[in-house]
Amino acid sequence: MATIRYKSPDYYLVDELFTDEHKLIRGTIRDWVNRSVMPIIDDASQHHEFPRHLVKELGEIGAFGPYIPVEYGGSGLDQVSYGLIMQELERGDSGVRSMASVQSSLVMYPIFKYGTEEQRRKYLPKLATGEMIGAFGLTEPNHGSDPGSMLCKFTDQGDHYLLNGSKMWITNAPISDISVVWAKDETGTIRGLIVERGMEGFTTPETLKKWSLRASSTGELVFDDVKVPKANLLPGVKGLKGPLSCLSSARYGIAWGVIGAAMDCYDTALQYSKERKQFGKPIAAFQLTQKKLAEMLTEITKAQLLAWRLGMLRNEDRATPAQISMAKRNNVKMALDIARESRQVLGAMGISGDFPMMRHMMNLESVITYEGTHDIHLLITGHDITGESAFE
Repeated sequence: MATIRYKSPDYYLVDELFTDEHKLIRGTIRDWVNRSVMPIIDDASQHHEFPRHLVKELGEIGAFGPYIPVEYGGSGLDQVSYGLIMQELERGDSGVRSMASVQSSLVMYPIFKYGTEEQRRKYLPKLATGEMIGAFGLTEPNHGSDPGSMLCKFTDQGDHYLLNGSKMWITNAPISDISVVWAKDETGTIRGLIVERGMEGFTTPETLKKWSLRASSTGELVFDDVKVPKANLLPGVKGLKGPLSCLSSARYGIAWGVIGAAMDCYDTALQYSKERKQFGKPIAAFQLTQKKLAEMLTEITKAQLLAWRLGMLRNEDRATPAQISMAKRNNVKMALDIARESRQVLGAMGISGDFPMMRHMMNLESVITYEGTHDIHLLITGHDITGESAFE
């Protein structure tokens, strides 16, 4: 129902803030989501399967590394365009957006920003087309919100590095061709390494039995004396600045993406409320239903304006990590609340796979945790406004 008749909410005429190019890009992605994602995503989620055939199509529509320069396979677009792409992809499913977000912000971005020219030429064009799939290795079994305490390490063996350790909860891991892995060198300094599938001692076991992101491929990265060529070290950054800058880009994309999930839930609830009749009239006529819908639309509108302004700041290279944290935290919570409220509008039908709310709700339970939990982002904002760190 919502797929065919979907109408994007725009109560404050935010469209007037976008260029014609922005609208064209958004329309292209929206049409692709309607055509390629919506018809298959519920079954993929029900069967705990990642629709891998979408990877090539994502490359074809320019969803991978859209802000990467054209000479390296990207589209050279601005940050608002990237945000709108993430918004439309997550309207389809958080797992699809996660795949594109990791590929773009956590794999292509660090190679472009911190890699050598040889690394850029070797990996970025293939990542842009989807010929190559990437993963990002930071989180460990015992170190999530505290990545600086990671145990993954590598040592200099003369003509190569020897990498040992493991990473957990890694999107794309089981299907990845390369992984950008963050590990400590012999001095304890965090560095980035490009680890390729097929390197001896490198395995990527899949994580199953998930209630969330079921249409996303999740796994581990395990390194047992993996020999990594020295040419695969990212030379342009040292310390936590490297992975955290990547996460800033990804978190920015999430702040936009979850608006799409919220829009899908709201639009479905609005349509249903006009058609579902109880006590002789549409449930849209009841005060409590109108309250739910009015509050949903208000929160979506606030999130749209927050994301747009953040995008403009990103375009000017003025957005701070703390500002990105605020948008990620606010918008994900907004989307999760709307998924829950919209499910209530549909009553029992809301738990059915014929409607998207429960799938979005389960997905967003992961999104509110990964790439900085809701509470950690709250403390980042607190640190920024008070100058006092609650982490130490």
